[in-house]
Amino acid sequence: MAKKNDTGFQSSAGLMRYFDTEDDKGLKISPKTVIGIAIVVSVVVLLANTLFPI
Repeated sequence: MAKKNDTGFQSSAGLMRYFDTEDDKGLKISPKTVIGIAIVVSVVVLLANTLFPI
């Protein structure tokens, strides 16, 4: 019977290194802004469905 090769730590090390880096070039959006945009879009869709039924 073959021995079980446990390589969990080595495979997760690359992911940890990937998520450990911070990218300062990306767009920064606060969580409150994302929730606000989601609420506004939901209200617009509901109003559009009410005003313009198919």
